[in-house]
Amino acid sequence: IKNSNLWKSYKMKIIIKPKKINHKNFKKFGDLISTKKIRPIRINNGYANRYDNLCKINTSIKNGNTIVSIFSAKKRKFPMNIEMMEKHPLGSQAFIPMKETTFLVFVAPKGAKPNVKKIKSFIVPKQTGINYKPGVWHFPLISKDNMNFLVVDRKGKGNNLKIYKFKKGEIILKNG
Repeated sequence: IKNSNLWKSYKMKIIIKPKKINHKNFKKFGDLISTKKIRPIRINNGYANRYDNLCKINTSIKNGNTIVSIFSAKKRKFPMNIEMMEKHPLGSQAFIPMKETTFLVFVAPKGAKPNVKKIKSFIVPKQTGINYKPGVWHFPLISKDNMNFLVVDRKGKGNNLKIYKFKKGEIILKNG
């Protein structure tokens, strides 16, 4: 059957269902940004708690600068077709929701292109953000609500955006 037209027209479809995220299963892709299980430093005469060093921002490759932005994300519909992934080889990229909500991430390990056998999707719980390591493949922001995200990433010289396109309908993301 391999040499027939039937074999050539067969389309492999990969369906990804998100799993709950935790520090261990997300470690190779980046950091979780959360105050859970972190001992705070009491500041401002006891009127505030400070949680330090929640993720590893890395934007200095090729003399990049760290910038803070707000992305206004639109709610996604599921199941959704994943037509591409992107990576930022010169800097990390952090996403912190600006209201109580969950959101999804869709990632693949570093490499010349996304390894479809190693793609993962995670549900990020309320009061948690994420920080992608430089070079990690990911789909752009997947918000379950129309909302804003605080984004910490790199600005500077060099090509810090690589895009890989999949065949239409090759990868489908289900709702978590």
